[in-house]
Amino acid sequence: MLAVGATVAALSLTACGGGGTSGGSADTKFVQGKGGVDTVAKENRKDAPQLSGKTLEDKPLDVADYKGKVVVLNVWGSWCTPCRAEAPNLVKVAKDTKAKGVQFIGINTRDSNRAPALSFEKEYGVGYPSLYDPMGKLMLRFPKGSLNPQTIPSTIVLDREGRIAARALTPLSEERLRSMITPLIAEK
Repeated sequence: MLAVGATVAALSLTACGGGGTSGGSADTKFVQGKGGVDTVAKENRKDAPQLSGKTLEDKPLDVADYKGKVVVLNVWGSWCTPCRAEAPNLVKVAKDTKAKGVQFIGINTRDSNRAPALSFEKEYGVGYPSLYDPMGKLMLRFPKGSLNPQTIPSTIVLDREGRIAARALTPLSEERLRSMITPLIAEK
């Protein structure tokens, strides 16, 4: 329990970050991209952790059910100003790419109850589901040395095999988000 508390505290310090950077190395095998987007070559990708639970609407959701699709995971909170800034971009790109086999899933964190998060989704017209993770436990499941979420917002893109392929630790414009997704859509 102390470890979870310490990690949540560490995440609190980086919450709503302005786009930290993480460089690649022989150990991580990911490449720091321009504009806060990191990528992993296909042969070096790690499996995403098991991410499941209840949505904000209290329905079960398991990310593994979307294997075969490109999955965009966005870690957000209703209280997070950068999350509000990027929400319209996420909504637009989610609509534009759905027919191309892309599934967006939010991970709502640090909202102590669902009401503010549901209001956020209604305000921004979010049409994709969000796992409700008030304590940030899902974020802790990402493997060490992978492109894991380190700030709020964070966006992680999984390839069609359910492996971690790209990450952004900053609010995303439509253009930046599309640049993360487009190469993975092309991988068949």
